[in-house]
Order: sequence, then C-alpha cells, then structure tokens
Amino acid sequence: MPPILAAILTLGFMAFLFRREFRARPAITPAFWLPFTWFFLISTRTFAQWLETFRGGSQGTTYEEGTPLDAVVFLVLILMALRELSRRQFSVGVFARDHQLLFLFLIYSLISVLWSDFAFVSFKRWFKIIGHPVMVMVLLSEPNPMDAITQLMKRCAIIVFPVSILFIKYFPEWGRGFDPFVGLPMNIGIALDKNMLGSVCMVLGAFLFWHLLRVRRWQVGTERSWELRWTVVLLAMCAWVLFQAHSATSLVTMLLAMACVVVLGIKRLDKRKLGTYIVVSLVVAGLAQWIFSVSDMALALLGKDATLTDRTKVWSAVLQVDVNPIFGTGFESFWLGWRREQIWAMYWWHPIQSHDGYLETYLNLGLIGLAFMLGLMWVTFQRAKNALVNGDDFARFRLGFLIGYVLYNVTEAAFKALHPVWFVFFIVLMAYPQMSNDSEGEKLENDGPVVDTGLSETGGLPRL
Repeated sequence: MPPILAAILTLGFMAFLFRREFRARPAITPAFWLPFTWFFLISTRTFAQWLETFRGGSQGTTYEEGTPLDAVVFLVLILMALRELSRRQFSVGVFARDHQLLFLFLIYSLISVLWSDFAFVSFKRWFKIIGHPVMVMVLLSEPNPMDAITQLMKRCAIIVFPVSILFIKYFPEWGRGFDPFVGLPMNIGIALDKNMLGSVCMVLGAFLFWHLLRVRRWQVGTERSWELRWTVVLLAMCAWVLFQAHSATSLVTMLLAMACVVVLGIKRLDKRKLGTYIVVSLVVAGLAQWIFSVSDMALALLGKDATLTDRTKVWSAVLQVDVNPIFGTGFESFWLGWRREQIWAMYWWHPIQSHDGYLETYLNLGLIGLAFMLGLMWVTFQRAKNALVNGDDFARFRLGFLIGYVLYNVTEAAFKALHPVWFVFFIVLMAYPQMSNDSEGEKLENDGPVVDTGLSETGGLPRL
C-alpha cells in the first residue's frame, strides 16, 4: 500500500473513532484538553521534537536545558491549568490537607534544589513536574472525573496506536530508529525510543483492558456492542505495537496489571485481606526463585541476559559515585556535570538514567526521598484497597497499575521528569476512592446505589 494512502486511511479511522467519542457527549469541559495535551506530549514527543520530526533541523536541544520552545509550551500549559483551577476555586490549603504526604514530598524536592550543583536547572525540572498534580487536579475537578480519565486514556490510544503502526510500517524515517549506543535497529512508533513507546502501551493497554471488563457489564444493546468492538480493536493494536517495540519490562508489567484486574474482580475474594495475599504471593515467589531460579527462566523466555541488558552494570557504576546518602544530589541533579562524566568514563555505554526508579530516587533525593516515594506507594495502595472494599470498580485498575508500577521501576526509572508512567501514578494516587464508575450509570446492569462522584464541597476538588 502506498504510504500516502495508508496515511489517509489512518486519519480516516482516527476521525471515525473521535466522532464516536464526541457523539457520546462525555461529561467533560473544554479545560479537559489541557491535561490531554500534557499527557500526549509527554507520552510521544514534545512540541519541539514534533517540529524536528516533520521539518528537520534542531530546536536547540541540550540535555541540561531542554529546548526554549518546549519550556514555553509546558509553562503555558501549567499556567492555563492553574488559571482554570483558580476559576474552580482551587485551594492550596485544601490540596495540602487532602494530600499531605504528596505535598511534603513536593516541598522536600523543592528544598533539595538548594544543594544541587545545578540549582537553576534543578528548579526548572521541579517546576515541570508540578504540572503532573496540576493536570490531574483539572481532571478530578471535571463534572465527572471518571469520564475525564476514561476520555484521556481512550483518546490518547486512538492517536498513539494507529499513528505508531503507520510510522513503523509506512514511514520508517519517523517510526524506526537505531540504538545510539549499540547501533541496533528499533521500532519507536510515535515515541522517541522503544522503551517510551512500551511504557505508553503498558499504561493504555492496562486501562483499556479494565475498560473492556467494565463495558461488559453494560446493558445489552448497540452502544455496548460498538464499545466492546472498538475497545478490542484498540487492544489488538496495542499488542502489535508493544510486540514491535520489544520492551520486555512494559510487556511483563502490563500483563501483571491485567492479571491483577481480573483477580480483583473475583467476587469471592476478600478485598480486605489484600495485604495478606500480597505477602503470601511474595513468599511463594521467593521460594520459587530459591528452588527453581524462576528469574533465569523468565529472562531466557524474554530474550534477556542476566545483566538485564547491562542494567546491572549501570547500577554498579552509579553506586561508585560519591553522593550524600541522606539527601542525595538534589532534585534531578545526579546526571549533570562531573557525575555523568565519571559514569561515562568508566563505562562504554553513556546512560542518562540508572534504569531503576528506586536507585534513581536515592541518587537524587537520598534516603529521605526514597522513603517519601515508598510512602506514596503505600498510601496509594491503602486508598485503592479501601475504595475497592467500598465497591469502586476503578480501584481494580488503580491497584493493578500500582503493582505493575512497583515492578516497572525495578528496571526503568519512572519516578522522574515528564515520564508518562509517573503522570498516571499521580492519577491513581490522587483519584477519589469512590468516583462514579460510569457517567452512563443507567447502562450498568444491577447498578445498586448511586456512588459519590468524589467532588469536595470546598472548591469542587476531590477530598482524599
């Protein structure tokens, strides 16, 4: 098929799906497009990178500074979102009260800028990550937060998967690349590298799978049939793209998240004992590893070696660098200046992250920052578990994603910068435990009582 024809058909397919979403009239406001644009840009390519893709040339990108154009775009998005939250009577005091640990983590990260060797760069990176909770608050203050989150995921999937297929198959100059360190070819689709493409597939695939199970409970009818059909199509596209990306971490974590969603839907499962089930599972996994060395078999099955594609060598190298174990090097500062040069001098590969979220947090924020991060994951687990006990079906996705997220950060660093997986973590952390399962509540069979949408009386924001 000629590439131009493939492009026309892809655009037509996307337009058809978007038309269906618009005709459904979801309960969202025009402000929804702010978090949508944010999520799309950090999941694919930034504005400057898209210009480089289609126009060629460089937009003045540097690792330390980024690009001035992207800085302006993200600043405008954050300011517009803050303006919208102000119009919705957003209160910093209410946010700090309802998200105490998250607020303290953000404040500590800001303070850590003071001991960074690159304080201004560190501050700019801190300001960017403020965009994550700001955009999530815009979503959660929509008329129906669950509708807003669903539309965010579905509409991104409608773009990411078809365009990735188009780029990989028909526009290889945009959808394929070469590993800058070993020179091997890789499929990058709509993203900038295969790992980023895999992470987006992991997030969207897990959500669409949960959405598919939710739609199956709708009343039988034309709308249910269409929704099921197109959700399956998007999931099939996701599988193809993820297979082309060859991202083992994303594949494993997505399947784990899906398995958790299925298990948590078992009616006979005592949701109040989830902690016990997890401990037992970890003990069983530990015994299996000790007796059968299941990790070696799993790595062989995934085509990985014992070094996890040299990740263990990177971990060893970064631990040889002198950092303050309590406070770290400052927010997002480890891979700047002499420390990066020291790593590159001792290692043939030139990494710009440690490929382990926990280690990366330790290097930048020390043991204090790592304790904050583990605490946030624990709070997320407790809130999602309580929501599940109270009958909130969205908690199944929250818990499934959280478990996948914990594993994902063993071989990838997602507790940083504008990583799409970190953005979704903010959604599952901050999402109200009893959000309405559907704006179309009448579609569900055996609905039961109407569930609170989770909007607080003070400022229309979620009360956690």
